Amino acid sequence: MPIVNEEKSSQTISSPISFIEKKKPLSLNERLGLIALIDEGMRLGLPEAPLVADLFNDLWDLMNATVSGSRLDQLNPEDSKSGLRMFEINAESGENLGRLNMLYLKKPIPCYYLVYVEVAAPFRKRGLGTRILKSFRDFLVDKSALGILNNIIPSEDPTYDIYLKQSWKPIQTLIGNSLLDRDDHYMIFIPLALDDKDLKGPVLKLLHHLKRRLAVIHVRENEIMVGRTIAEFRDLYQTLLTYFEPEIRKGEPSPFMRFLFTRFVTKLIAFRRRIGNLVGYTGGESIEQITLMPEVANLEVKSYAPRELVNKNALGNGELALLNRLPEDLKNRPASFIESLPNYRRPTFMAWLNEREKSHSDPLTLGDLLDLGFDPTRLKEITFDGQEFIFERLQERQLSGLKKKNKLLDRIASEMALAKVAGASLKTNPVLLVIRDRGNAYVLRRKISAIHWEEAIDQLQTHPHLRHLHTEMQTDQILLATVRAAAEVIEARLGLKKGTIQDQLTPFVPWDLENNHPKLVIDFEGTYLESLWMA
Repeated sequence: MPIVNEEKSSQTISSPISFIEKKKPLSLNERLGLIALIDEGMRLGLPEAPLVADLFNDLWDLMNATVSGSRLDQLNPEDSKSGLRMFEINAESGENLGRLNMLYLKKPIPCYYLVYVEVAAPFRKRGLGTRILKSFRDFLVDKSALGILNNIIPSEDPTYDIYLKQSWKPIQTLIGNSLLDRDDHYMIFIPLALDDKDLKGPVLKLLHHLKRRLAVIHVRENEIMVGRTIAEFRDLYQTLLTYFEPEIRKGEPSPFMRFLFTRFVTKLIAFRRRIGNLVGYTGGESIEQITLMPEVANLEVKSYAPRELVNKNALGNGELALLNRLPEDLKNRPASFIESLPNYRRPTFMAWLNEREKSHSDPLTLGDLLDLGFDPTRLKEITFDGQEFIFERLQERQLSGLKKKNKLLDRIASEMALAKVAGASLKTNPVLLVIRDRGNAYVLRRKISAIHWEEAIDQLQTHPHLRHLHTEMQTDQILLATVRAAAEVIEARLGLKKGTIQDQLTPFVPWDLENNHPKLVIDFEGTYLESLWMA
């Protein structure tokens, strides 16, 4: 379907998970799990699509009935296997819809610290969060205990005042700003039984004690979250096997089957990357518990939705002149054309290919993605009009954040032209064009001689012919110092809040991609990076 311009400008081959012998109708949670693999941008009109009609049949009525018939259960610490006390909202069928975790602090005054409240994504905006908080409030009143929480909900979020509506108030109204850091947003609930007591002293001690224990609390929270998420991935994999059992047994995978299994594997890989950075994560819970059966591991990657799932035209916005210069086949069928382009030749990917004597344009399987630990099909190379570009695949919901990034890059380019950081020239690589098709957004940027700073450090520390450079010149330290200095300089020059650059932009360091080594300048002033790119 032609683009409509919006603007004028290593897997394990055996599986411990088996087919369900007697196929039964999918439960609500199982159906929602499969639907969640289909991005939000494709859901309009999907209930009528023959491919997924069975998933959506009577879905909304069933969800409403499940919410209205749910019950709130309290679990004792010994039942929760974590030392935390938990409230859960469960459907009559036993399916979990949401939970609240809290930690009991006895001294200097009885208090329950609310660790987190979570409502399963499909059941949000149905009053369950408010309901579980009301139960928590009643629990505190019954126990004559204080409640404390750290409200990390952004002020612009519609649910920001959910605690205020439940009679919580900022803790500084009681103790002032002492002991509070800039990023602290503690709130307190005081039951009527304690309303006439002098609580400032006990609460100050309580907060001091709590802040000392936060690291341990976060470790425990992370353990719970990781364990539960892995269990959810296992359940979702079993659901996929059940739903596509006939196709798997016949050895005739449909595009829809490949698409959903691809979504599952890419989400699994992303989760594996994130848990490695969690506070206190030691690998006790590992996604290696989830292994793909050969019929699934050997499926070829399919990263865009089958045409039957999408009833919208492809949309393009950005530089109109650039859009008009695109190949005609790309403009007529964007997703399939872009996905057929060669994968971007980043060093880590090329090393993996060389070990297996493969080309960067060869098709990849789901087992390959698990073996790699990332999805190289997200970045595609294209050349037209004698210039090299990169297409990056994103989900449509990420476009609002991308727009903010591009505005920030524009400011850097206009207000910091010719700027240098630690000797390196500061450059930007903004988005030139966005094409939306088949539920994905394809973002076009110029191809630059640079790689992600984390991959650069990994190459310096692990690649045989770069280790001597790392040892003799401490190149990784030069790289890290430049990245940190860039964030500080940009934030200071543009008057941005600390952490803005780290949160919104990604630094890329100059790299000779063909020979796989960093581009350094060595002169009488010292050794420094040739440039630093922000994207």
